[in-house]
Amino acid sequence: MLIRIISGIVGVPLLIGIVLYGGPLLFLSVMTISLIGIYEFYCALENKDIKPIKWIGYLITIAIICQFHLEFTYTYMLTFIYVVAIVLTCIVLLIKPQYNIIDASTTLFGIFYVSTLLGHIILISNHPRSTAIWLVFITAWGTDTFAYFTGIFFGKKKLCPNISPKKTVMGAVGGILGSVALSGAFGYIFFRDDLLIVLSIGLFGSILSQTGDLTASIIKRYVGIKDYGKIIPGHGGVLDRFDSIIFTAPVIYYFVLIMSVGG
Repeated sequence: MLIRIISGIVGVPLLIGIVLYGGPLLFLSVMTISLIGIYEFYCALENKDIKPIKWIGYLITIAIICQFHLEFTYTYMLTFIYVVAIVLTCIVLLIKPQYNIIDASTTLFGIFYVSTLLGHIILISNHPRSTAIWLVFITAWGTDTFAYFTGIFFGKKKLCPNISPKKTVMGAVGGILGSVALSGAFGYIFFRDDLLIVLSIGLFGSILSQTGDLTASIIKRYVGIKDYGKIIPGHGGVLDRFDSIIFTAPVIYYFVLIMSVGG
């Protein structure tokens, strides 16, 4: 626990500085996190004798994050990148008999699951209402914190004992209430005219945050590992720390688009 707290003390100011500076620094940070994340994901699958085509995952991750940062025509360019990913994967299947359809499918899944979803952080930062980027972390880590302490003091009934034995129903409820409260406070200061939408972000962001956490737990349980890595002392790997953010970033981006239409 002490190592976890120390990591938080070091990591939070670093995160705040990166987000405040934004621009190229945020782009490089998201790129780095995405590449490490997809590496961890692919390595985890190797415990089940699955062989993702790693170089395709890395190449397409770089393309996706660059596309988000450079703001090319969103729909067409992103679709083109996905088509390239699928075609490359099929070509490898044809010429490399050591790979099979499961290897190919997990390669593509990793690209969508890690790189595309995390890349929405950059889309939020490029938006005129980029202040909403803080809601990505408020909903995700606010949910984690409130769920943890609510679960300790009030949690009895298990939420998903076969997936994550420590999570409780009351912990999940506490995480949602905490996220809504923190998001509401943030919205009252920065988005008072859209407070209802921000409260909705707190609600849905928390639900998806916990969904992301449980999804990561399902994957880790399937491949038989406790953590994705050891790069963050006390927390594990990048995916162990960003598993909830993977799901909150997209939902907040699309809520921001709704706010823009309404405003």
